[in-house]
Amino acid sequence: MKFSKLSQLILVSSIGLLVATVFTACAVTTIDYVFVASSAGSGTSSAGQIQVYAVDSQSGALRTGAATVASGGVNPIAMAVTSDYENLYVANTGNNTVVHFAIGIYGTLTAKDTITTSGTPVSLAVNTANTYLYVVTGPNPAVLKAYSLSSGAIGSAASTKTLNLYGTYAAYSGDVLVPTGLTVLANNAAVYVTAYDQSAYNPGCTTCITSNANPGWVFGYTVGSSGALTALANPFEAGIKPTAIASDPTNRFAYVTDYASDQLIGYAIMSGDTLSFLLNGPFKTGNLPTAITIDPRGKFMYVTNSLDSTVTPFSIDLATGTPTGAVNATGSGSNSTDTQPVAVMIDPALGRFVYTANYLGNSVSGFRLDSTSGALTPTQATPYPTGYKPTAVVGVPHGNYSTQSVTP
Repeated sequence: MKFSKLSQLILVSSIGLLVATVFTACAVTTIDYVFVASSAGSGTSSAGQIQVYAVDSQSGALRTGAATVASGGVNPIAMAVTSDYENLYVANTGNNTVVHFAIGIYGTLTAKDTITTSGTPVSLAVNTANTYLYVVTGPNPAVLKAYSLSSGAIGSAASTKTLNLYGTYAAYSGDVLVPTGLTVLANNAAVYVTAYDQSAYNPGCTTCITSNANPGWVFGYTVGSSGALTALANPFEAGIKPTAIASDPTNRFAYVTDYASDQLIGYAIMSGDTLSFLLNGPFKTGNLPTAITIDPRGKFMYVTNSLDSTVTPFSIDLATGTPTGAVNATGSGSNSTDTQPVAVMIDPALGRFVYTANYLGNSVSGFRLDSTSGALTPTQATPYPTGYKPTAVVGVPHGNYSTQSVTP
C-alpha cells in the first residue's frame, strides 16, 4: 500500500501532534518558588541555609529548585519578601543579622547586602510599597525598627521604637517584654507587634514572676510619610502568650495566635488603626498554635499547631471577620502535618496550595486548598525533606503567574 505525498504529510503531522499532546500532558509547570530557612547540619554552630523548591501547578508537589544558598548567618528564624517578589530578607539569630537576597526569574538567590541588628532578630515584614523593612528584636530590650529600602537594598533606620508598657499600663513599664511576631497593614498605614510579658508569665521560672500585668500584648504604631512610627494611645491585650499575628488584605481585621491558651484572638481594626476585640471571640485552635497566614482573597486563614502537628483551616466572614473552622473530607477540623509545624504560607500565584515548615520533622508539608470551603487535602508525596529544623517558609510566583489577581 502506497501513500501519496499529501497523505504522508498528514500522517507525519498527526503523529507529531499526538506526541506533542502527550508531552504537554506530562509537562510539569511551575507556578511558584518556595524558600525554606533551615540549618545545614545539626550542630549549634551549623550555618543557616535557604533551600529553593518549585511548585507543580497541578499537584502542588514540591521538587528541588535552584541551588541552596547560605543564609548569611547561623540559625535563620524569619523571612520576608517584597510585594514585587524581587527581594528576600532573612533574619539570623546566631549572629544578629538580616541579609538581603535578590530573587532571580527561576528562584535563584543572590546575596546583596547585610545589616547587623542591635539585638536578636525575631520577626520581619515588608510594607506593600516596598519602602520599609520592619525588624523586631529582643528581649532586653524589645525593639522595633523601620529600615528604609531602595530597590531592595537596606538603608538606615528611619524610626526606632522600644517596646514597653505605657499609657494606661505605665505602672508596668519596667516589665521584660519578649517580642514574637509582626505584621504590616496592606495599606502601609500601621504596624503591629506581638509580645508577652516575661515578668508576668514565665512557666520555666515561677519565682521570676514579679508583675501582675496581663501577659500578652499587641503594640500598634501608625506610619508617617517619612517612615516615622507613632505609638497608638495604648497597647492592646492579647491573651497570655501571643506567638504570631496576621492582618487581612482589606485592612479591617487582625488575628493573633495565643500559644498558652490554644486559641485565636480576633480584632476589628477601627478608626485610627486601633484594635477592638471581635465580639464572639476568642476562637479555638489546636494545641500550642505557632503561626498564622491569611489567603490573598481574605477568605481563609490557616493556623499551625506545634504540639498536635496539625494545621487548622478557618473560613473568614468577610463582613464581620469571624473565623469558622473548615472541615475536611474526613470530617476533621484539622489536618496532620509532619512533626511540630512552626511556619505556614499560601502559594502567592493562585492561592491554591498551603505549606508548613515542620521544625522537628525536618520537612515541609503540602496541602491543596479548596477554594469554596478553605478545607485542605494533602498534596502528592507530602511531606518534602528539608534541612535541619526549618523555621520559616515563604514563596514567590513564577513568570506570568505573578500578575494573577487574587485579592478580594
